[in-house]
Amino acid sequence: MRDLVLTNEPVIRLLFFFGIFAVMALWEWWLPRRKRSFSRAVRWPSNLGIVVLNTVLLRIVFPTTAVGLALYGEQNGWGLLNSYPVPYWLAVVAAVAFLDFAIYLQHVMFHAVPALWQLHRMHHADLDFDVTTGARFHPVEILLSMIIKFGVVVALGAPALAVLLFEVLLNATAMFNHGNVRIPTGIDRILRLFVVTPDMHRVHHSVIVVETNSNFGFNLPWWDRLFGTYRAQPRAGHEKMQIGIEDFRTGRDLWLDRMLVQPIRHGSKDYAINRGRGKG
Repeated sequence: MRDLVLTNEPVIRLLFFFGIFAVMALWEWWLPRRKRSFSRAVRWPSNLGIVVLNTVLLRIVFPTTAVGLALYGEQNGWGLLNSYPVPYWLAVVAAVAFLDFAIYLQHVMFHAVPALWQLHRMHHADLDFDVTTGARFHPVEILLSMIIKFGVVVALGAPALAVLLFEVLLNATAMFNHGNVRIPTGIDRILRLFVVTPDMHRVHHSVIVVETNSNFGFNLPWWDRLFGTYRAQPRAGHEKMQIGIEDFRTGRDLWLDRMLVQPIRHGSKDYAINRGRGKG
């Protein structure tokens, strides 16, 4: 069964991507949390275009996926979990949790280092917050993220099944927690004990610096609480909060060509995590 799942990795990931995307898009249409600032026709072609570009780029640059590398590591005894007699189920659970922690640390780093923020700010420069925002990342950031992921997978000795589960979970939760969807407050309060919810992650996309530098988790919410980066709600409330960053606020900035050159454009140097702390 495990070999069958790993052999069909591309199909599994595509099915989950399109399935979750469709569910979230319908949910946004049915019960939106916020009124849109721009129509889907303005934003979605570029946001989805960057997904296609990033997917093609990864296939060209890297001869294998993180799952393929993990499988090779298993076969050759690479990494921590392959060096000790750990029960397979425990290795899978531990690897998924640690990979999520690594993504949290990476996210903090991309806010803390100004040069990396110049790349990552493209994700934050979206002027609305919906399911497509969850996949809106600069190609250079995607390449760097893959290199980091490869390093973690090899050093940890993560089972290939764990890496596949993590990739599917990360893609699914990224679309979920960027959704412009309304969840009753009581349910949200319970959900965010176990998973990052849209209301929790939306705070991270606030134009206010101290809110931008909070709620870094994508999947598990525990790291933000443990390391003091958790913020429950935006100051202005979810309906009135301003999404994005201060320097790129026109409809033209949402076009794909502007998105790609954004790292070399002016502005946003005050968004590093070591600035603006304690204000608000």
